[in-house]
Amino acid sequence: MGGAVSDATLIWGLALAVVLLTVLPYALRFHRRVRQDEERKAEAVRFGFDRPTAQYPYIDPSRCIGCGTCVDACPEGDVLGVVLGTATVINGLRCVGHAACERACPVDAIEVGLGDIKSRDDIPLLDDAYQSSVPRVYVVGELGGLALIRYAVTQGCEVVQRFTPLPRPSGADADVVIVGAGPAGLSAALEALARDLRPLVLDQEEDLGGTILHYPRRKLVLTQPVELPLWGWMNRQEYTKEELLALFQECVHRFEIPIRFGSKVIDVRREGDLLAVQTREGRSVLAPRVVLATGRRGTPRKLGVPGEELPKVMYRLIDADSYRDQNILVVGGGDSAIEAAIGLARNGHNRVWVSYRKPKLVRVKRKNQKVIEALIERGHVKPVFASNVLEIHPDRVVLDVAGEPLIVPNDQVFVFIGGEPPFDLLRRIGIRFGGKEAESPVGARAAGVGAAG
Repeated sequence: MGGAVSDATLIWGLALAVVLLTVLPYALRFHRRVRQDEERKAEAVRFGFDRPTAQYPYIDPSRCIGCGTCVDACPEGDVLGVVLGTATVINGLRCVGHAACERACPVDAIEVGLGDIKSRDDIPLLDDAYQSSVPRVYVVGELGGLALIRYAVTQGCEVVQRFTPLPRPSGADADVVIVGAGPAGLSAALEALARDLRPLVLDQEEDLGGTILHYPRRKLVLTQPVELPLWGWMNRQEYTKEELLALFQECVHRFEIPIRFGSKVIDVRREGDLLAVQTREGRSVLAPRVVLATGRRGTPRKLGVPGEELPKVMYRLIDADSYRDQNILVVGGGDSAIEAAIGLARNGHNRVWVSYRKPKLVRVKRKNQKVIEALIERGHVKPVFASNVLEIHPDRVVLDVAGEPLIVPNDQVFVFIGGEPPFDLLRRIGIRFGGKEAESPVGARAAGVGAAG
């Protein structure tokens, strides 16, 4: 009898050992990841990159089971983590709106969007039809807060689909004026043509593409499968800049989209039952509806330092291969700056410095992060973190690093510190934003335009 009990105890002990040996490594790895996520979250809060700038994964803690599936699904790597048993945003600046986390969550606890925009003073208040506080003036694409071409194309289509039917007014130049010839504006124009409406596209550039036009040569653009009206499906995950612009050009020519290039819109005013879209060259275009699809790039932001007026200072990089044996400073820490540094350093013939005001890179895509880290390790790129440009001279740049000047030999300076979004235009029109503006009454100018509805 004693032997049987002893055998049973041995079997149970062996079974328990097997279970522990099987489960313990997973438990230890999970515990280690949770601890790392907690440390990353604390660092993100300390440096302020946990906060959203555009699209953002919102997590319902009452549903989240802390499984970490969303963390593993994110292509950008460190947007999400698991802290105290619940998924949380670690690096909000790095989210680009793939929504892979939302699709992967087994309990539907995540939604990627803008959240409550009433607290965001950088996003215009819109209704479900993308209509602003000014009736029949609509905002779509990146200007409304959501990045990615997929969102821009979808919103460009939906805004036209949700138009309230109107009788065709006499004296109008178009049924809808679309400001911006990027993905959102072009898809809105195509959708208008598909619905027998007369669109007119205005763009301040001399060619179409919007922000894409300013990308470096051969840059890969994330589109994800999306359908263009009349054209059909763009089925690939990525296109090069040149492929995407060629596709847009073919759409314009095949479907005869009317576009006026070099027409910078400076105001929208009411004229009777119509809206008058005024351009810098003095023209005024009349239409019952206006769709603003200008993007958020606006005018490149300047450094505001002595020497910035020198011809060697530029705010866009088109052909990195044309620069050889140069001392080059790239200013900025976002994807545009890092992609420029990668392009300039890859050929191995330039000496590239990157000046960034933060102590580490926090806003770049995972793919760019890996490439730039490899270039830094090989000595092709020299990062100068926690630095600011003090002065620019013909043969050098002076940086401020922790209060001490650092002189860097220099032939070219590329500045990628963002742009001044066209918010002044929107406010001039009367469009209201979130934040304190959401609580303030609509001004007289906004009410005057709104009366056109």
